[in-house]
Amino acid sequence: MKNILLPTDFSDNALNAIHYAMKFFKNELCTFHLLNVQKASNYTTDDLMAAPANTTIHQSVISEAKKKLNIIIEKLKLAYPDQNYTYHAITDYDVFTDAIRQAIKSKNIDLIVMGTNGATGASEVVFGSNTLNVIRKIDCPVLAIPQGYIFNSPKIVLFAIDYRDHFIIEGIDPLIDAITKHKSSLRILKIKEDDTVTVAEFDDKKHMKEFFKDINHTFHTIINVPTAIAINSFVQIMNVDMTAMFIKRETFMERFFKGSETSKISYGTRVPILIMHS
Repeated sequence: MKNILLPTDFSDNALNAIHYAMKFFKNELCTFHLLNVQKASNYTTDDLMAAPANTTIHQSVISEAKKKLNIIIEKLKLAYPDQNYTYHAITDYDVFTDAIRQAIKSKNIDLIVMGTNGATGASEVVFGSNTLNVIRKIDCPVLAIPQGYIFNSPKIVLFAIDYRDHFIIEGIDPLIDAITKHKSSLRILKIKEDDTVTVAEFDDKKHMKEFFKDINHTFHTIINVPTAIAINSFVQIMNVDMTAMFIKRETFMERFFKGSETSKISYGTRVPILIMHS
């Protein structure tokens, strides 16, 4: 059984990601943990003063969120009556990433599915501040769903590898699970600075051929193109339904989000992205 964490701020974007998760895990035994995190800064003194005298500030802040989560859960039960899903509502009054971290530990979370949340900063235009902070600070796989993305079974999955990185299998289970479940074809893209083939790269390809031998896969290379543009172009040309990648702090992730320093690229993802941590 999988434990899936679904953070929500009750926006349409978050709700779209929740429905994506419902369809993505169709016919699997899953427990979905819907999490809403409240911050004290969201409330004014008047809000808290209006609470009944016999309640604590904490109870006042999270009670309405709990009701909203339960309404969403009841609607999900009606929308997906034939699925073997279990739902739990979690409300917290904390720093967003701290609440995520606690939920992962207490609920034994396998994957976080969340929507982009529309930050306007150039370096965060991909996912928005909350999603980006989770990716940066939380060592749990994240499936990020673009705003308004309509579910499409991922028949073609792109596995992108940056020129400084090497193929590893530790932490790759979410990718294998997705490919196996949806009977996907895999496109392995190496993004390189030049056309030199190193011994390490040769060994990587040999390792991948063996590791993915039971999966329909092909190898591709893009040379001397900024990471974000390379991935975006490949997604469009090859009709990719999902992108997957490993990240390391301050390496691939930074180049992916910020792109070229000279052209100040900001990349808007067109398809869901599965982020795995190495």
